[in-house]
This record gives sequence, C-alpha cells and structure tokens, in this order.
Amino acid sequence: MNWIEVSLHADGEAVEAIADLLQQYGYQGVAIEQLGIVADAWEDDLPAPTDMIVRAYLPEDAQAAELKRRLEDGLNHLAMIYPIVPRQPTYAIVQEQDWAEAWKVHYKPVRIGRQICVRPEWCASEARPGDLEIILDPGTAFGTGTHPSTQLCLIALEDLPRPLPAHGLDLGCGSGILAIAAAKLGAEHLWALDIDQLAVDATLRNAGLNAVSDHLTAEQGSLEALLASGRTFGLILVNILAKTIIPMCEQGLGRLVEPGGVAIFSGLIHEQADDVEAALRATGLIPVRRRTMGDWVGIEARKEA
Repeated sequence: MNWIEVSLHADGEAVEAIADLLQQYGYQGVAIEQLGIVADAWEDDLPAPTDMIVRAYLPEDAQAAELKRRLEDGLNHLAMIYPIVPRQPTYAIVQEQDWAEAWKVHYKPVRIGRQICVRPEWCASEARPGDLEIILDPGTAFGTGTHPSTQLCLIALEDLPRPLPAHGLDLGCGSGILAIAAAKLGAEHLWALDIDQLAVDATLRNAGLNAVSDHLTAEQGSLEALLASGRTFGLILVNILAKTIIPMCEQGLGRLVEPGGVAIFSGLIHEQADDVEAALRATGLIPVRRRTMGDWVGIEARKEA
C-alpha cells in the first residue's frame, strides 16, 4: 500500500491549529518543519523563522477520498477562524517502502537557548561539551522541539534559578519533552499528565530514552481530577493554546502552584497575551516575564510565598 503525504505552508497561530486538525487523520503523528533556519541562529539572537510546513501521512486506500474531503472541510472551517489558514493542502504519493521513514526526514536536531539540544532518536548526536541533550521519538504526540511554543518553554526552564523546585507538573505533556528537560535540569520528580493515552505512552518511552524514568510519572488524566486530588507543585509547565489556558484558570489552575512556586505558559500569540495574563492574575498567579519568538509568546508567572 502506498501513502499520501499531506502538506501545508503556514505561519503564526495557524500552525498549531493545522497540526491539531491533521493529527486526527495522520498516521505516525504530524511533522512541523521550520524553513529558513540558519545554523546556530538561536545563539546569535536572530529573529525566529515563521515560515513552516505541517505534514501528515494518510493511507492510500478506499477511505482516502473521504479522509481528504473531511480534512479539506476542516481546513475551510479553520480558515473562517484564522484567515491565514490555507484551504487547500498539497498531496504527494509516497511509495510503501519509503513512507515509514519519509516523515522522519523532516525532524532534525535543533539547538535551543544556551545549552539545550533536542534530537530525534534516529539522528546522530550533535551535542557539544556542556550541552543538555534531549532524545525524542515523538510518535503521535505533539512536542518535537521545533515549534516556537515548545522552545519558549524550554528557554524559560533553562533561565530558572537552580536548584529547580523539587516537584513539577507538565500539564498536557505531549511527547514529554518539557518534563524530561526539567528532570535533566535538576527537578527531583515530574508528573506528566495528558488526556491522550498515546501522549502518555510517548512520554514514558522518551523518559526511558533519556534515562529519567525514575524521575518522571506519566498518567492519563484531567485538570478536574488533579484539582480534586489537592496536589500542589513548585513548578508547572503548560504548553497549550490560549483558548484552553483561560478556561483552566477559571477552573482554579492557580491552586496547583505552591506558594512561591513558578508556572510557565506557552501556546499563545501576542494578541492573546493580555487576556491570558488577566486570567493568570484571577487564578492567583502573578505574571513576571514575557518571552517572545516570532508571533509566539511565553509567560512566566509566580505565586506569592
């Protein structure tokens, strides 16, 4: 059986919205490729590239025409919300013997911040002395290190004073990249939570690849259950869209943060930052710093001791 490569050029907030849509149909996950990356660009403080390609793979079978129709209907609906969303994807046929490796071609090692190097499991290490290397097989989960929202979280983590809080939470963990980074930066234990069991499985596998399984617990669950448990954390990481962060704040997200604790939020663009910060204040968190990368914003907030 052959496979259909679906690709769309996008920028800004549209990238994550398109990735969420393709995730419903694509096999082996979604690839987000940044174009125009200059070697070591992050170290030279160059503007982050905003031109990206989102790719997914569909089986070329009797259901292909219907999947393509539903996908294009979904793009049309997205375009009503985000006018920058392209309505028509590009399709290409990939031969059976090539498809399993085709999507991996678009994941490359990426350097982030001062010392973080994220590489796919199938790529050779490019780490330098003193680097903190994170090895990933994202599977079907979001979080490969290539998206600006993930990079902003990693940079914020790297900037936190040492030692990191002993106990942390990665809420909406995806591939587990943020929890793994926090563990490698010295947090004693991370709890990674996601509503998707595939994300939990990916996180557990990646924790093993990075030898931090003893410092990480991954479970399927919701914010409601977490709030009901009464647990609190010195560090929480939330790389989710603004439209999800704001309702979470209304549910009492701030109660998860210990007095004096820190929370890092990403997945929002400039136009949403003020609304998110207002929601954080309402839930008991004080925004202390914004970081930006292209159109994307990350917010660091703290809870009064």
